[in-house]
Amino acid sequence: MIVVTGAAGFIGSCLIKRLNEDGYRHVVAVDDFSKREKLINLEGKTIREKVDRRDFFDWLDRNSREVEFIFHIGARTDTTEFDRAIFDELNVNYSKEVWKRCIAGQIPLVYASSAATYGLGELGYRDDETLIPQLHPLNPYGDSKNEFDIWALEQEEKPFFWAGLKFFNVYGPNEYHKGRMASVIFHAFNQIRASGRMKLFRSHRPDFRDGEQMRDFIYVKDLVDVCMYLMHERKHSGIYNLGSGTARTFLDLVKATFAALEKEPLIDFIDTPADIRDKYQYYTEADMSKLRSIGYDKPFTTLEAGVNDYVRNYLNSGKTW
Repeated sequence: MIVVTGAAGFIGSCLIKRLNEDGYRHVVAVDDFSKREKLINLEGKTIREKVDRRDFFDWLDRNSREVEFIFHIGARTDTTEFDRAIFDELNVNYSKEVWKRCIAGQIPLVYASSAATYGLGELGYRDDETLIPQLHPLNPYGDSKNEFDIWALEQEEKPFFWAGLKFFNVYGPNEYHKGRMASVIFHAFNQIRASGRMKLFRSHRPDFRDGEQMRDFIYVKDLVDVCMYLMHERKHSGIYNLGSGTARTFLDLVKATFAALEKEPLIDFIDTPADIRDKYQYYTEADMSKLRSIGYDKPFTTLEAGVNDYVRNYLNSGKTW
């Protein structure tokens, strides 16, 4: 059996789809299934068993001998949430329990970290594990992910294979339920369809023109390809960046969305809200050399190709993947 936590969410459900496509049918889906707005993400997928996240550790204690791999994707990901107790419970302490049971059961583990750990990028965007204790995330979500990364690196006992993946700006199908936390492409599609126009944040720094703030956008299909590679590779444990390795502007992203909709771009600029202005990242770009060094050589989808696939094959039709 292969376990996926956060199974009904954006990335977890896409990972299950990829597992099914590769012939894996004994997938155990772990999540809070009371949140019914996400359940459409699991429709049409082959799942052996659904386990409520509160019951997961008891389930794992009973079934660990049958578990081949755990993808721990589930987390609280709201960057606007400031109740640290929520992150302590769901992102830090829950992950520690997953880690400990992977050691006890000799189960390999891939878990989701985040590029939010890099803060404003004062130390760059290299997945150098010696730098991780020096990082300064900008919010409690980023703090929680960095705290677990630090804890994992400090442990004398580790799963025989483990990898933490620092997800950069992920976009793609199955994210419709994320609200404000959904990708800019999702919001651009809805704004353009409703009004024919798109609003972007104005730059408040002289070294960036409006709309030319840059992010490393990674298509979710590429992300799950990397997860599958690590599941089979199982040799080089550690913490890895997971982006495309190429920073692109928000203007590029929005123009690609207009193009996928076959519309002329009409873009307006608005002030970045004051409450996030001093914590707004103007540039992120994953250094992908570490993942490449262990043999991952598949090219990443270009922003234009990824947006085109997402808009034409999912957002336009309302389909999930």
